Amino acid sequence: MERRTTQPRPGWQQTVEEQGIVFPLTRYPDGSLRPYWDESAYYVFSLPEVEALEEVVEELHAMCLAAAANIVAKDRFAELGITDRRLAGLIAQSWHRRAELPSLYGRFDLRYDGTGPAKMLEYNADTPTSLVEAASAQWFWMEDRFPGADQWNSLHERLVDAWRRQAALLPPGPLHFAHSDGDELGEDLMTVAYLRETAEQAGIETEALSVERIGWDRLSGRFVDERLRFIRSCFKLYPWEWLATDRFGPHVLDTLDNGGGSGTTCWIEPAWKMLLSNKALLAILWELYPGHPNLLASYLDGPRDLAAGTGDGPGPGYVAKPLLGREGAGVTVHGPGSPAVLSDEPCCYQELALLPDFDGNRVVLGAWVVEDEAAGLGIRESAGPVTDEYARFLPHVIL
Repeated sequence: MERRTTQPRPGWQQTVEEQGIVFPLTRYPDGSLRPYWDESAYYVFSLPEVEALEEVVEELHAMCLAAAANIVAKDRFAELGITDRRLAGLIAQSWHRRAELPSLYGRFDLRYDGTGPAKMLEYNADTPTSLVEAASAQWFWMEDRFPGADQWNSLHERLVDAWRRQAALLPPGPLHFAHSDGDELGEDLMTVAYLRETAEQAGIETEALSVERIGWDRLSGRFVDERLRFIRSCFKLYPWEWLATDRFGPHVLDTLDNGGGSGTTCWIEPAWKMLLSNKALLAILWELYPGHPNLLASYLDGPRDLAAGTGDGPGPGYVAKPLLGREGAGVTVHGPGSPAVLSDEPCCYQELALLPDFDGNRVVLGAWVVEDEAAGLGIRESAGPVTDEYARFLPHVIL
């Protein structure tokens, strides 16, 4: 793994916009605009390195499924902050019937610097973004700059194949694709539009709308779109914890399709994905696989031996992560020797593993899974220790 600088392509902004990246620049708090898509540098990997990472990702995915099974079997929903017994029961039912429910993709965030084992930071298996950049734009960048080279990137083909395989699980009618109007940057819209395109390439009839424009027909007891058609299936880039708890949440639960019959809505990702996108998963993984080389020590009741004065030494430091959250929101970093500080909200306390520093840039690998297989890589850089909304996306190549 190596970071190399290069000259951006002439007209790069227009090029990537035409490829679906609707926000190639990010506005910072001081009002300045800086590239989100950053091709002034790129990362180089060797083929054996990528093959080893693929094996790690698929092993981690299998471990996460085992952890989900443990949560359901031992009724550990409260540890995830899921205290509504009805919701817990529906998630469990969704898990038991997962073979009957469409489920598409997820993204692992990994700490890796090319020298030691990759470490799992978290798993977003419900609403992962940065997909268009990884699947499309960086592939075309490689073809322009390194024709004949390779890339860890079979995302597009795998997504189309996944839709094709799972089409039989969908109820009749169009598959709706929903994003939120609250997405000011356009990232969610961009991701949903791309996934809709992959579904259409698989031969699936689709329809687009925003979550806020989904209607409720009181007479039929069904969700409807703007043309008053029943929404029998819907891919939503809208977190389950919002979908299940907003004012329409009771209707969502009343009509949830867990592989059942008519009168229901099949949501993609399915409800059981809530088990994998909750940071409590990290602590349960550490409990089930203590000392695993690709995991970081994680706890729910406090930082334990990660903090000063609670173990034999000063403690390696820890990161407190809210159980639910995106783009690093609410994450606090406590360096080596820090005292134990408990958060006011439920958190996972994970061993501190500072992101690798490449020329002053903190890098995190986003490793994609489609169905149950490793499918590609996206790389983001940030200036600070937490990958936040100001992170930049950089392409990569296998040389």
